[in-house]
Amino acid sequence: MSSLSNKIDFALLVTVTNANPNGDPLNGNRPRDNYDGYGEISDVCIKRKLRNRLQDMGEKIFVQSDDRCDDNCDSLKSRADSCGMLKKIASGKKTNRDEYAKAACAEWIDVRSFGQVFAFKGDTVSVGVRGPVSIHQAVSLSPVDIVSMQITKSVNSESKEGKSSDTMGMKHRIEFALYEIKGSINCQLAEKTGFSDEDAEKIKHALCTLFENDSSSARPEGSMEVCRLYWWRHNCKTPSVSTAKVHRSLKISEKNLGEKPRSFDDYLITVEELPGGVVPEIIDLM
Repeated sequence: MSSLSNKIDFALLVTVTNANPNGDPLNGNRPRDNYDGYGEISDVCIKRKLRNRLQDMGEKIFVQSDDRCDDNCDSLKSRADSCGMLKKIASGKKTNRDEYAKAACAEWIDVRSFGQVFAFKGDTVSVGVRGPVSIHQAVSLSPVDIVSMQITKSVNSESKEGKSSDTMGMKHRIEFALYEIKGSINCQLAEKTGFSDEDAEKIKHALCTLFENDSSSARPEGSMEVCRLYWWRHNCKTPSVSTAKVHRSLKISEKNLGEKPRSFDDYLITVEELPGGVVPEIIDLM
């Protein structure tokens, strides 16, 4: 299978309605926001969802969630040790790092996509893989309003006489926000990991279905929606138009200044023409 033939840049627009897209454990699990009041979703959170979607599509994943484990491995080390090809190559300090990385990339799509560091307790050699798929943290297009709600528990956790006092807690949500997720796929790194055009199509499909099988108490079904994907496929491996310029060509503004946006339709979205005839494929998912 040949490696990626053309560089790819992309931007994904997603809406959040009465949900917590990515809670901050250091801040009472409130939705993440910056000092200017704009909402954020970490790149780690986005990659987790992409891994889950790829796993749903039948792909082999190295960094699996414990609740989604499909190979009976209880740790990353045990998963690496269960790979016969890696066991053959691993030979302590004499391990051929390039061959080890190549075998890991061939085995797991998330390793050849996002990269991975293979460094475990007791191993004398660590192996690092740089992946071609890079993803920015998502940022909302407008400041977000975070609503907090106090909740109680009306059942005893353990058997005891009488009714225990209700446990108090807090639940947080964002009323509405539009987030932009930016990313890129690098051909030079794709050559090293074996990331192919077919893998790029799988990433595209995973982005388009990012929130399938992802519902929870904090993110009820339908509260997070993928609205539109912009997919710039360049005509060469190293284009003259930079990724930053490609992402800046997507212009998003509020239609009614002074009024809080309540839906995707409250934004005006345009794409500027780029030199070299780079035109995005636009996938509307509304």
